Amino acid sequence: MSNLANTRDQSVQKMFDRIAWRYDLLNHVISLRLDKRWRTETIAALLRDGNEIVLDVGTGTGDLTFAAAKHLKRHGCIFGLDFSFQMLSLARAKRNRAVNGAQTQFLQGSALAPPFRDRSFDGVMTAFVLRNISDLGLFFEQAYRLLKPGGRLVSLDMFPPAEGLFSSLYGMYFHRLMPRIGGFLARDLQAYKYLSDTVRNFDPPEKIVGLMQDCGFQAVTMRRFLRGAVCLHIADKPNSH
Repeated sequence: MSNLANTRDQSVQKMFDRIAWRYDLLNHVISLRLDKRWRTETIAALLRDGNEIVLDVGTGTGDLTFAAAKHLKRHGCIFGLDFSFQMLSLARAKRNRAVNGAQTQFLQGSALAPPFRDRSFDGVMTAFVLRNISDLGLFFEQAYRLLKPGGRLVSLDMFPPAEGLFSSLYGMYFHRLMPRIGGFLARDLQAYKYLSDTVRNFDPPEKIVGLMQDCGFQAVTMRRFLRGAVCLHIADKPNSH
């Protein structure tokens, strides 16, 4: 990874540490609480029998991890990985209050160098993480490495919606109003302007499909929400690998 990427990653890490205390509230407010429904769709796409060993990359405060843990059976377990110490502190505090906390474990680390052995997981999932990763090709290579043959990668993220009236209205909300809301509630306008800019400048969802396929994933599919403003990518590792 280049020094430039390292500098960017460190800056993003510090930003998430700063806004961790308001992150959950702002996710719900900014998405009009639709983020919970999208996470439900993500979990339904990932879990097949409930006994999976799963990695949640960029777990943040653990919302996706804990939502998925509710659907796990006796042999299931979820590891949450994040580079933000403050985010993980909040996730661990939630786990201590959770009924099924024994099914979750949290570790600090990079999405580009996950500290796990090859073929460790039945599933890898992410939610609103891809836009913050400096090398998507490397990330998908790592996800492929970590998955067992037949394992599944599921990623939920935000994208620039297709052109048209909805795109214009969405742009007014997400690029003008949202940073102000985030700046007011989290007292950090710069952080929410960054998050807005990551959506504006992100790759189209079709390119993500191609990157996944380039790393060896098969049966890559995509579901669109809010006319493509949010997309769910689903990709399988072949059984023979």
